[in-house]
This record gives sequence, C-alpha cells and structure tokens, in this order.
Amino acid sequence: MTIAAFTSFSLNYFGRAKTWADSVRRVHPDWKLVAVLVDEAPEGFDMAPIAAAFDEVLTPDRFMGEDHRPWLFGHDIVEACTAVKGAALRYLLDDPAHAKVLYFDPDTAVFSPLDPLIDQLDHCNIILTPHQVEPDETPLGISDNEITSLHYGTYNLGFIAVANTEESRRFAAWWEARLHDWCHDRLDVGLFVDQKWCNLVPCFFDGVMTWRDPGYNVASWNISRRDIRFDDAGDLLANDRPLTFFHFTKLGPVGDIMTQRYAGSDSDVYELWAWYKMAVEANEPDGLPEKWWKYDRFSDGEKIPKPARVLYRDRPDLRDTFPDPFDSDGDSYSAWLRQNTDLMNA
Repeated sequence: MTIAAFTSFSLNYFGRAKTWADSVRRVHPDWKLVAVLVDEAPEGFDMAPIAAAFDEVLTPDRFMGEDHRPWLFGHDIVEACTAVKGAALRYLLDDPAHAKVLYFDPDTAVFSPLDPLIDQLDHCNIILTPHQVEPDETPLGISDNEITSLHYGTYNLGFIAVANTEESRRFAAWWEARLHDWCHDRLDVGLFVDQKWCNLVPCFFDGVMTWRDPGYNVASWNISRRDIRFDDAGDLLANDRPLTFFHFTKLGPVGDIMTQRYAGSDSDVYELWAWYKMAVEANEPDGLPEKWWKYDRFSDGEKIPKPARVLYRDRPDLRDTFPDPFDSDGDSYSAWLRQNTDLMNA
C-alpha cells in the first residue's frame, strides 16, 4: 500500500514546501511525496534541490494537457496554485498503487504521525478538517474566526485526505471540474478559490468525515481554542493531544499579528514560529529572483495586470483569438489590450 502526500506551490514557496517535505519524512519516511509545481524555472536556475526534496515533481502539463498555459493565464498565483489541486488529486487517484492520498498546503509542518487518520481512511472515503472545532468565546474571536469561516469556508483546504475508492474518485472528478472553471478569489459571488466548494462535499458524497482532533491543522484561526505546549519529553501537544501538524499561514507581519492576538503569552507558540522561520530561511533556493513566478509576466517581461487575466478568462472570443496569451510578439493579446482597453495601466 502506497500513501501519497502532495503539495502545490510556485518556486518562490520552495523554502516552505521543502520544510513541509522534511517534516513529513521525519515521521512518515515510507510515504511518497509529490510536488505539484505551478511554475517554470528562470534561466540558469538549479532545479536539483527541488527534485531531491520530493519523490516526484508534477507540472500542470502532466495532468491538465495542452491547454494548461492559457488556462493558467486566467489565474493569479494564489488561484493557480489552488486550482490545480483537484486535477492533481484525480491524477494521483488514477494510479491504483496510491491507496490513500493526502494534500497539505506548503506552509504546513508535520510534528507527529497521522496514523489514526490514515487508519480511519479504511472506513471512510474523504476526511476534511474544519477551521474551528469548538466555538470562540469573545466578540473578537467570533468576528476573526467564526464569521471569517462563514465567508471563506467551513473547512480549511490546506489539508484533505482521501482513500482511493470509487466515491473518492467521483469527488476528485467533481472538484477538478469546479476548480478548472471556478477557482477564483471572488467573495462577491461566494467564492474563495478552492475552499468554499468543499462546504458541499458532505452533501454530495458518501463516507465524508469531519476530523475534529485539535492536534490537526492548528493555525491562527483556531489557536484561541488550542493550548499549544511542549511536554516534559519535548513533544508538542495541542489541548493535551499530540500536535500533528501546524499551518503556518501568512508567514510575516500578518501571521505575527494574528499569533500575538490569540497566543498571548504562550511562549511555546512563539518558539514554534521561530523554528519555522529559521527552517524556511535555511531551505530557500539560491538564485531565484525575488517574487519570481513564470506566469506573472508576458513574454516581453511586462507584468500581467489582474484585470487582464479576468477579461481573458471571461471572453471565449479572446481565448480563441489568442491561444497563447503570454506571447507578446506581433498581433498579441497584450497588443490588443493596449489598443482596446486601458487595462495595461491597471
């Protein structure tokens, strides 16, 4: 039985992704670790560390086919790195050797074995983790956490686990289709990339389990209700349960603010964050331009405005006329934008 765990990222997130991979290998050295790389390397960049960190590296052309480039054009970096998750899950489930498949966001780290959850997949098809597993008690906590979950989704799709069953494959096909067309950051129409679609999973599919162990998917949105500490043996606990994995979302000032707001004087949480920051820094790749993403610019190097992406994905006539929207040569999409819109100045 092979257990496959995958994460999806661009090269500027490799420090986080490698930190995740290293943490998984410490507790589950027998798992197959898969990188879904939504990026292309700049000229001269050494890809060897990426290949060494994972058992397999997948790029969108492997599981999405020839139309992946124009499709990617219609997404910003966050949308693209989440929108591929359904297709990648379907691709991995197509291999019967993968008995169970798990997805983790690249900014997570695993601290103790997931064996109880893995064993539970013998009895269900899909396991989701909710943002919160018990109510907040303060007006600020309710606003920051519970109301935010109502906006952004009940379940945090920084993690999902499935058994390789017919029902799970049916779920993966549905999720792939929804994310292909609707993985957008559009709260105005009720969408937040991949997450809110999974509010519907318990309605549409059988054998769905909500995993409420407080040691799983610990993050700023639930740390107000999780007591994080080291025990006498040096092991991490969450509400006296093993801390299985922590979601280090918003690395930087935003993450620091939310941690300070809800961790308070809990020094063990700050020690955990300090370790993570050092680990990510040590794993950052050499020679990568700052804020690199191959799909961030037209072929002439000009940055692609987000409204130009939205217009392209919303207009079938433009997609037919400009099958490679990244290309800036001749009668290109970027030239059409300059002639017909003011979006290049957005």
